[in-house]
Amino acid sequence: MALNLKIISPEKIEFDGTVESVHVPGTKGKFVILKNHAPIISSLQPGVVEYVVDGDRKSLVITGGFVEVQKNMVNLCVELK
Repeated sequence: MALNLKIISPEKIEFDGTVESVHVPGTKGKFVILKNHAPIISSLQPGVVEYVVDGDRKSLVITGGFVEVQKNMVNLCVELK
């Protein structure tokens, strides 16, 4: 089973696909989400969300939001800069 990421902003779905990892700026510190991560819900602070797709690192600057991880599904609801 792969790690699926969906990034949603108020304007549109920014990304929806399979990734290798996701780096997020949590309000208690940055953390990495990998395959089989424990379920979590966390608020996000301004910073950069980075994710790796087929070995290619992509990034998105955010001003805040939330992340939910459950059963290899990562959902980000973010405000963009």
